[in-house]
Amino acid sequence: MSDAIAFPPPSHPTDVIVCTTCRPAGASRDLPADGALLFEAVQTAQLQDDAGAWARVRVRGVACLSSCSRACSVAFQAQGKYTFVFGDLTPDDETARHVLACGAMHACASDGMLNRNERPERLRSGIVVRLPPSVS
Repeated sequence: MSDAIAFPPPSHPTDVIVCTTCRPAGASRDLPADGALLFEAVQTAQLQDDAGAWARVRVRGVACLSSCSRACSVAFQAQGKYTFVFGDLTPDDETARHVLACGAMHACASDGMLNRNERPERLRSGIVVRLPPSVS
């Protein structure tokens, strides 16, 4: 009998894409965009991941995800997997950790499916779109 730990099969890393220009309607353009604040918080949280829980998550910012009415927005994307976009996120440290945890879930799921009740609390609502994997 083996005490080996069963890990999920290897799959492609997940890109967590944060819209850096997201800001709620009416927000001042003199202040940093909420999306930029969330992007910074996600990057900072990932740097603090000493256990490597988020090692299969690549974080990048983009100037616009075109979900302006749902600021702040984040997408989860990987080759051969469902793509998810979430909006209405709060740009803070807790949301950043939830975004990374959801990214890790996406990376571990063979098809990228993110079941609502299994997602971190701050990503159980706010879904903008779920796109099927591209066909090659």
